[in-house]
Amino acid sequence: MSRVALVTGGSRGIGAAISNALKDAGYSVAATYAGNDEAASKFTAETGIKTYKWNVADYDESKNGIAQVESDLGPIDVVVANAGITRDAPFHKMTPEQWQQVIDTNLTGVFNTVHPVWPGMRERKFGRVIVISSINGQKGQFAQVNYAATKAGDLGIVKSLAQEGARAGITANAICPGYIATEMVMAVPEKVRESIIGQIPAGRLGEPEEIARCVAFLASDDAGFINGSTISANGAQFFV
Repeated sequence: MSRVALVTGGSRGIGAAISNALKDAGYSVAATYAGNDEAASKFTAETGIKTYKWNVADYDESKNGIAQVESDLGPIDVVVANAGITRDAPFHKMTPEQWQQVIDTNLTGVFNTVHPVWPGMRERKFGRVIVISSINGQKGQFAQVNYAATKAGDLGIVKSLAQEGARAGITANAICPGYIATEMVMAVPEKVRESIIGQIPAGRLGEPEEIARCVAFLASDDAGFINGSTISANGAQFFV
């Protein structure tokens, strides 16, 4: 019986590439989405991967959604906390609402996603927790105090979970993508995109599939001794 993987924000962009990579690796995959029914329906039709709609910022929605996934597919062995939002503004213009929305989704959303599956992983003595952080959680970014704070906080979650889960056969690791050729990045003006690429020694944007391959490795048995680590996939733009 194949292992079950849950990918939040898994029907578009980097999340879709992760869902596909895990399916190709033999996992039974469930992908969540927050609101784009059309994109989710199209993704399922094209890939055969089941999609589930819930808001990761809401604990009860997450818990109930996870229960439905486990009822449909079986106990969740791999959790990829990928769902995230931005509400960018310079700090002096940032509103409390912009701050809280990003905190609720990008930081509390990781808690809401991992917490319901943690007891089962401990009981079965196996689990993989993979959190998609960001280069901007490592180095900070103008007009992203809220986003950078959450992505840095995600790294703290991973390091702590790694220590708690190690003896139970659970690993927790993070991936910090740099600038990736997603819909969102490709939609920015060409001059801005060229400026971004000019800061990347590799001379190009990353591909979603390159992040997905990192996830597939961390989810595998081959990565069993890698725990509490952060993979920086940014084309040499930033070193820790």
